[in-house]
Amino acid sequence: MKKHILALSVAFLATGVACAQSNDTLARIKAAGSITQGVREASGALAYTLGNGVYTGFHYDVCTNIIRDIQKQLGLARLETNYVPVTSANRIPLVKNGTVDIECGSTSNTQARQKEVAFANTLYVEEVRMAVKADSGINSLADLNGKTVVTTTGTTALQVVRQNKRAKNIDFREISGKDHSDSFLLLETGRADAFVLDSQVLAGSIAMARNPKSFKIVGGPLSVEPIAIMIRKDDPAFRKAVNDSIARQVKDGTVARLYDKWFMRAIPPSNTALNLPASAATKAAWENLNDKPAEAYKAD
Repeated sequence: MKKHILALSVAFLATGVACAQSNDTLARIKAAGSITQGVREASGALAYTLGNGVYTGFHYDVCTNIIRDIQKQLGLARLETNYVPVTSANRIPLVKNGTVDIECGSTSNTQARQKEVAFANTLYVEEVRMAVKADSGINSLADLNGKTVVTTTGTTALQVVRQNKRAKNIDFREISGKDHSDSFLLLETGRADAFVLDSQVLAGSIAMARNPKSFKIVGGPLSVEPIAIMIRKDDPAFRKAVNDSIARQVKDGTVARLYDKWFMRAIPPSNTALNLPASAATKAAWENLNDKPAEAYKAD
């Protein structure tokens, strides 16, 4: 009986140590000499792939700088970055279970998500809008009666679509793409009449289309949401390291330069400019760094 109790005690202590270590991301990174970054394959100018394991974008560049600052903080001569492609559906579970240390994509910061994960301070405030074919005759939400609307599985745009559908008594069919590329393909091939998502993702998808002039973004904003880098909850030291780097990048002008690079200038692979100037809400987020969820923006 005593051996059984001792074994349980040892197992309990081991579990406690493992939990403590899992919440000490900096210690794990230093011990391993590596950090795991969650990356998106098609999230507009915020994060996307050029193929062959090459990732890029605004949030990707910000995260690259964060990782360099963490490397300096830990006094490491070398810090390897491992990339794990994530989707809208699996990004939160992969951050929660420790597969990914830092997710650098296009995740909306919401109250519901803050119960599961933590967010770094916001550097981009998004407007959810809709993309359509240029000759569709669709110019607003009211024109969607009897049409088919696509959103991406696991995104907040699905809730936005449903809220507007109920509020304005519009009758349209909903379908979902498994990722942003799949959603845009449904629009491109005529299986959907409108693609509702973050405006920068829509602009990026259009820029990389075979014929960008065949599509346009229409209608007013359906919602306003802060998009932020995602990390695990209950790890204040790692969160501070990430936010310290973000503050440094804002202060020295890095963030403004990166915004201009990704949203105002021609970007690969199509060398097309998105021409999306920083909104007043985005500039306000830079001036007053915070991790407010989307619900706080709606109350402003």
